[in-house]
Amino acid sequence: MNLREDAIQIWKAAVDAVDSERLVQQHIVCCGRSLRIGSDEFDLTTTRRIEVVGAGKAGAGMARGVLAALSQRTHNVKLDGWVNVPDDCVEQLDGIHLHSARPAGLNEPTLAGVDGSRQILDRIESLTERDICIVLISGGGSALLPAPVPEITLESKLAVTRLLSAAGAPIEHLNIVRIHLSSVKGGGLLRHCKAGHLISLIISDVIGDPLDIIASGPTVIADRNPQKAIAILAAYDPGRKLIPREVYAYLESQTEIPNAVDSTYSFRNHIVGSNQVAVTAAEREAVKRGYSVINLGSQNGGAASKHGEALIKQLMNIRQQAHSAPPHCIIAGGETTVELAKTDLPRRGGRNQEVVLSAIAAVPTSTTWQNLVLLSGGTDGEDGPTDAAGAFADEQIVRSAYNQGLKAADFLAINNSYPFFNAVNGLLRTGPTHTNVMDIAVGLVGLPSDD
Repeated sequence: MNLREDAIQIWKAAVDAVDSERLVQQHIVCCGRSLRIGSDEFDLTTTRRIEVVGAGKAGAGMARGVLAALSQRTHNVKLDGWVNVPDDCVEQLDGIHLHSARPAGLNEPTLAGVDGSRQILDRIESLTERDICIVLISGGGSALLPAPVPEITLESKLAVTRLLSAAGAPIEHLNIVRIHLSSVKGGGLLRHCKAGHLISLIISDVIGDPLDIIASGPTVIADRNPQKAIAILAAYDPGRKLIPREVYAYLESQTEIPNAVDSTYSFRNHIVGSNQVAVTAAEREAVKRGYSVINLGSQNGGAASKHGEALIKQLMNIRQQAHSAPPHCIIAGGETTVELAKTDLPRRGGRNQEVVLSAIAAVPTSTTWQNLVLLSGGTDGEDGPTDAAGAFADEQIVRSAYNQGLKAADFLAINNSYPFFNAVNGLLRTGPTHTNVMDIAVGLVGLPSDD
């Protein structure tokens, strides 16, 4: 039994289960003149055009799924589309343009993303009641679909996002603020669309799968309360010195924002994939490989460092109590946060790498890692501004760090996980997976005979 290989394969089974192309195809059935999306039926003989738009790290796979599912449609129905994706997810598709909205590893809005969002808005505003608009939404959509309100520059919006992210703000706080500064988030895309029917297919990357939080809810009518956004900013910028004045001025000028859409408008949101699907698949693979599984579910959040400490302690407790029992596997889905330490030193890393690094910092002796392995990876294949999905640790990795004089605690103190794992060959590299359902951590406890 190779614990490290088992951990990687269990994690990969989780990712494979949320393959975006397959998830979309499972929700669309098209037979010539008839189209069914979820529980909704559409008559293509009265349909002029199907417009596919969207944004997210899973955008390319989702677009392929739509094209495959609609390949048998009536030929007089035009299919067109535009989806914003990271530049390492761009590929040539027949009928749907994949637009490079940001560089790989940079989870921030860019001017290229703004240009792409304008293209999407122009397209959906040109639709008529005889058209169907399919919106593809997945994790990363908030940064990939930027459309600041006219009163706010992209630079000012970036300043807000960077401040909240660096402070370890939860995604809920980030999205509440972003919704109030955007023309497209919080139902903005829905308001701009002139099609007779809009159907959103959504792959969730948020704990609990709240529709208004995933990609900041571009097709979900949000309860807009500018005072709530101001209160969130006040918690992270109490002296109003870090966020541009125009942001506060705009929010304070907003008293009531209408939430209504045309009553003749038909729209529906469908979640087609989530972290729970991935966790269930990981558990199935672990059982197949002979492990007794402890499933911690998909609600794991909080600080990445605390999560890593808790996981390694739980693995050690299991090892201490189970001398002759079957090998054990812990599976934990969700998404943690990283609060950046104040330092001028160079650093690089991501939350999944920090989860594993914190486990090593808590248990730095290699012999203590005997018959243990811990892996944590982002299902999108992208962990922070790095080329890795995450990292893994076992006795060999910890021994390599000791031999090189690398102290995990020193790297953890400045959130510099990537150089540590790069030096010890502990990075999990997959490239883009074309899906995104948050993170999966896999911890394994082997039997004494495994050493």
